[in-house]
Amino acid sequence: MQPYSAATPAEESRLWAALEEVSDPEIPVLSVVDLGVIRDISVDGRAATVIITPTYSGCPAMSYIEMMVRDAVLKAGFQEVEVKTVLAPAWTTDWLSEAGREKLRSIGIAPPAEISTSKQSLLGFDPVVACPRCGSEQTEVISQFGSTACKALYRCTDCAEPFDYFKCI
Repeated sequence: MQPYSAATPAEESRLWAALEEVSDPEIPVLSVVDLGVIRDISVDGRAATVIITPTYSGCPAMSYIEMMVRDAVLKAGFQEVEVKTVLAPAWTTDWLSEAGREKLRSIGIAPPAEISTSKQSLLGFDPVVACPRCGSEQTEVISQFGSTACKALYRCTDCAEPFDYFKCI
C-alpha cells in the first residue's frame, strides 16, 4: 500500500508497526492490519493520517477501533493523528491478510473459504468449509449467525467439534 504523501521508510515502518499492535476487539488475535481495515496511511513530519474502512457500515466496534488506532499512533511518537473512515469501496474478506487467515485457524475459526466475488451462494451452493481443528471438509452449517455478525456457526461431522466460520463478505 502506497501512502499518498512523501514520508521516509522509517516513518512509514513506525506507523505500520504501531497499527499492527491494534487488536480487533471482536477477534483479538487479529490486528486491524491483519483484518484489512487499514486502507492507507500518510505521514507528514510528526503528523499521521490513517484511513480505515469498517468491515460493515454498522460495525459497533469502529468507534473503539478509531480510538485504539489514534492512541497507538500517538504512543508511536506522532504528535498529530487523523483517522478517516472511508466506506467505498466496501470492505471485503478478500482484504484479510494470509497471516490473519492463519491466526483465525489457530484459534479455531475457519477463515473465508472463497473469494468474495464468488457467485456460488446466489445459486444455493454453500462454500466448502474446512474444519480448523482437524482439516476435514465434512462440515455443516448449524446457524448462519455465530458469536458475532461476521461469523456463522458450523460443526465438523468427522471430529464433531463446533466452530465459527468467518463469513465471506
